[in-house]
Amino acid sequence: MTATLTEPRLAPPPAEPPAARTGRREYLALAALLIGTAIAYFWNLSANGWANSFYAAAVQAGSVSWKAMFFGSSDAANSITVDKTPLSLWPMEISVRIFGLHSWSMLLPQALLGVASVALLWAIVRRGFGASAGLLAGLVLALTPIAAVMFRFNNPDAMLVFLMLAAAWAMTRAVADGRWRWVLLTGAFIGLGFLAKQLQVLLVVPALALTYLIAGPPKLGKRIAQLFGAAAAMVAGAGWWVLLAELWPASDRPYFGGSQHNSIIELTLGYNGLGRLDGNERGSVGGFGGGDQLPTGGGGMWGTPGIGRLFEPAQAGQIAWLIPAALVLLVAGIALRGTPTRTDPQRATLILFGGWLVGTGLVFSLMKGIFHPYYTVALAPAVAALIGAGSVLAWRHRDRLWVRLAAVLAMGLTTATAWIILSRSTSFVPWLRWVVLVGGIVATVLLLIRLPRKAGLAVAAAAVLVGLAGPTAYAVDGIATAHQGPMPSAGPAVRGGWGPGGPRGGDHGMPNGRTGNGGPGGNAGPGNGMPGGQPGGGQHGMGMNHGDTVAGGPGGTGGGPGGFGGGAGNMMMASNPSDKVTALLKADGSEYTWVAATVSSNSAAGFQLATQLPVMPIGGFNGSDPSPTLSQFQEYVQVGRIHYFISGNQMGGDRGGNGGNQSQSTQITAWVKEHFDSQEVDGITLYDLTSPKTT
Repeated sequence: MTATLTEPRLAPPPAEPPAARTGRREYLALAALLIGTAIAYFWNLSANGWANSFYAAAVQAGSVSWKAMFFGSSDAANSITVDKTPLSLWPMEISVRIFGLHSWSMLLPQALLGVASVALLWAIVRRGFGASAGLLAGLVLALTPIAAVMFRFNNPDAMLVFLMLAAAWAMTRAVADGRWRWVLLTGAFIGLGFLAKQLQVLLVVPALALTYLIAGPPKLGKRIAQLFGAAAAMVAGAGWWVLLAELWPASDRPYFGGSQHNSIIELTLGYNGLGRLDGNERGSVGGFGGGDQLPTGGGGMWGTPGIGRLFEPAQAGQIAWLIPAALVLLVAGIALRGTPTRTDPQRATLILFGGWLVGTGLVFSLMKGIFHPYYTVALAPAVAALIGAGSVLAWRHRDRLWVRLAAVLAMGLTTATAWIILSRSTSFVPWLRWVVLVGGIVATVLLLIRLPRKAGLAVAAAAVLVGLAGPTAYAVDGIATAHQGPMPSAGPAVRGGWGPGGPRGGDHGMPNGRTGNGGPGGNAGPGNGMPGGQPGGGQHGMGMNHGDTVAGGPGGTGGGPGGFGGGAGNMMMASNPSDKVTALLKADGSEYTWVAATVSSNSAAGFQLATQLPVMPIGGFNGSDPSPTLSQFQEYVQVGRIHYFISGNQMGGDRGGNGGNQSQSTQITAWVKEHFDSQEVDGITLYDLTSPKTT
C-alpha cells in the first residue's frame, strides 16, 4: 500500500471588513486634500517677496531681538510696535531664526496654518456629518479665493482664522461630552486669537456661546457656569500678555503703535476696536494724522456699509460665490434636523457655523470704519462648513421634494452669483462664465428630478464642479500672481473693486486729492488714487494689477520702473532703496541705534529689510502717532543715535496733526530740513543727522 502525500490547503485570508476599506479610502482622500492644499499654498511662495513689508520689517526685528519679538516692534531698536498684538508674528520670527531671513522662511508658517485650518475644518464637519461632508468642507475652504491668498501672506489673518477654527473644534468636543476642559479650551483659543488680531476674534464668540447654551449636555445652570469659565479662560489667554505689556515701564519698551497715548487698551478699544464699527478712528489711515476723518455712514474708500457690501465688486470675488447657497443649506439643514434631542451634534454644528457666518457677515456689512476685502477670509470657514454639511445632509434626504427644491434654489443662486462676478471682468477666462451658466442651469434642472443613486451622484458631482469653478479660477489667479502691499486680494481687476494690494478701476482710491489711472476695465478716479503714483512692477500692488501703473499725481513722483513703491515709499507703499542707498546706510551702521529715520512704517520697512538694521518709523504706520516727540527725536540726534533722516512722500505725518495741530512727524520733518543739509542719492533725499548746517 502506498501513501499519497498532499500539501495542506491554506485557508483564504478573511475578507477585509467594508468599514476598514471605507476608512482607508477616507484617509487617502484626506491625504490627497491636504497634500494638494500644501502644494498649492507652497507653490511659488517666494514670489510674494516681503508681502506686506509693514509686517515683514517686524518679523526681521523680532528675529534678532527677543524684546522686539515679544512686543511686536517694527524695528529691533524697539522704537514703536506694529498696530496689532504680536502673536501672528511669532511663528514667522521663529522660522526666520531657524532658516534665515528671506521670503520663503517668513511665509512658511502662514502656508502651514492654511493646511492646518483645512485639516481642522475637516475634523469638525466629519465629526457630525461624515467623511464626505468633511472633505467637501475642506476643499471649499482651500479653494476660497481670499483664503488662497491670505494663507500665503504675512498679515495676521492666517493665524486668526486658524485660532477661530481651533475654538470651533473645541466647542464641538464640548457639545459631545460637556466636559469643562473643552469649554475652557474654547475660551483659551479665543484669548490667543485676541493676541493675533485683537477684537476681531470676538465676532465668533456669540455663535460659540449660543451653540453651547442650546446643545451643551449639562443642565442649564452648569452650562452657564461653564461659559463664565470659558470667558475667564479667554481673559487669561490674552490677559497675560496685555498685563505684562501694560505693567512694563514705558521707558523700557516700544511705543504701542496705532494709539495716541501709548496704551494697548486704547489701541484695542479705539483704532482696532469700536472705531472699526462707528468709523471714529482717531489717528487712523482715514484721518491721515488724526485730525480729519473720512465720511462715515456711506460711501468712501471702504465701500458702502449695507447688507449688500459683501457682494460689491471689491469683496464679491473674494468670498461671495457660495454665501447664498450656504444660507439656503443652513436653513434646510436645521429644518431637516426637525426636533431632535437638544444636544443633537448636527444641529449644534449648523448653529455654530450659521451663527459665525450671519454674525460676522452682518458686522462686516454694516461697519463704518476701515474695511478691507481681505477681512472676509474670516467668513471662509463658516461658508465652507455649511456647504459641506448642508450638501451631504440634503443628499441623504433627496427623496423629499422640498429638499430637492432647496438644492435647486442653492444651485440657482450659486450660478447667478458666479455669472455676476465673472461678468465684472469679461477678459478674465472669458469662456468660464458661459460654462458656469450652462452647467449651472443643467445641474439646477437635474437636481429637481429624483434620479437613481449613480445618476444622482453624477449630478451632485457636476453641481460641485460648477459651483467651485469660479472660486477655483480666482484662487489659481491668487496663487499664480505675486502679491505685495497692505491690501491683498485674489482675482482680476474689476471696475469699482480693489485690486490685489489696493483700489482698482479708480473708483475707490486713497484720499488726498490725487488722480490715478484705472486698472483694466476701469476709468481714472476723480480726485482719488495714491499720491506719487506707485508702479505695479508686474506685481499686485496698491491700485494696480499685472503690471498696470498709476500715474504720479500733482506734487508726486512715479517711483522707479518695476519697483514696488519706488524710492522712499510712503504710508501705504514700502520703500525700495537702490544698492547705492543701501550701502550708504549700512556704512558704519553698527555704530548707531538707528541707521535712519523716516515718517511712517512702510517708508522705513524697505530700508530696514534691505540693510537688516533698525530704521525708525516716525509716527508708526500712518505717520500720525506721537512717537517720537520732537524733543525725543532731538535728544536722539544730539547723542548720535540716528545717522540719517530720509524724506519721502509720506501721506500721514506731513498733512498736519491731531485737533488741527501739527503732528510730531511734521514738526520733526520741518526741524530736520531747517537744521541739516540734504543730499540726493538715486532719487532719495537723505539728511545726515551727524552733520548739522554751519551758520
